[in-house]
Formats: sequence, structure tokens, C-alpha cells
Amino acid sequence: MRCPYCGYFDSLVLDSRPVDEKIRRRRECKSCHRRFTTYEEVEHAPLIVIKKDKTREEFSREKLLTSFRRACIKRDIPYSVLEKTVADIEQDLLFDSEREVPSQKIGELAMKKLVDIDDVAYVRFASVYKDFKDIDTFKLELENITKNEEN
Repeated sequence: MRCPYCGYFDSLVLDSRPVDEKIRRRRECKSCHRRFTTYEEVEHAPLIVIKKDKTREEFSREKLLTSFRRACIKRDIPYSVLEKTVADIEQDLLFDSEREVPSQKIGELAMKKLVDIDDVAYVRFASVYKDFKDIDTFKLELENITKNEEN
């Protein structure tokens, strides 16, 4: 770490402590002996989503949360539950070793979480995600939900 006073390239770490999501370090320059503070934070590699058309974009929690909110309109589901679900999905994706994730994987994770939260929200989300073309596809999905609940 370069000293901000004299520019010398070496310093001693006198104290380290976590502060929020950062680490605060109190340092002393080995040349001029002046003290200064630095903050370090972990830099996460961005999670990249590979869309159906093969384009790539950075993962957006807000985008997923907006989709969940739309699926849950007029449903008695607390916003905090939706936020926690999105955070859980993001954590699942980050713990996976891949930094590039197909959008289909995100959609599948979202549907698995939503079916446990609310059936109506699940069907709404699935109807957009799976791009239902007709009522028969819709009925088939409802039958699948009913079968899974019976098991």
C-alpha cells in the first residue's frame, strides 16, 4: 500500500477490523512513520445471464423482483418474502461455479421458489416464462401443479 503522504510503497498494518461489508485497516508508513486508514472490500465477479437469443447481460435483481411483483399482484404475499426469494436465487447462482448462467436456469429456479409461495403467482409467472400459446397448455400446467400437491 502506497503512503498517501510520502509515496513510499511499504506500510505496517497496525489494526484490522470489519466495518459493514468492508475491512478497515490502520496502517503506518515504514518511511515517514505517519499513520493512515485504508478500506478494503471484496470485489465480486459479475453474474452474466445468457439470454435465449444468445446475447449476454449482467444479472439484475431488480428485473427478477419486478417479475415476481407482477406475478403476485393482488396476492397476499409480503414484499419481504419476494425480496428474500430473489436473494436466495441470487445466492444459489453465485455459489454455482459458473459465472455465465442461461436465463432458462434462472426461470426454472424462480418457478421452483414461486410454486412453494403461491400457486396463482406461479401460474402467472410460468405463463409468461413458458410462453403459453393456448388454453390447453395452461390447463396442462395446472394439472401438473395439482399432481405435485397431491404427492
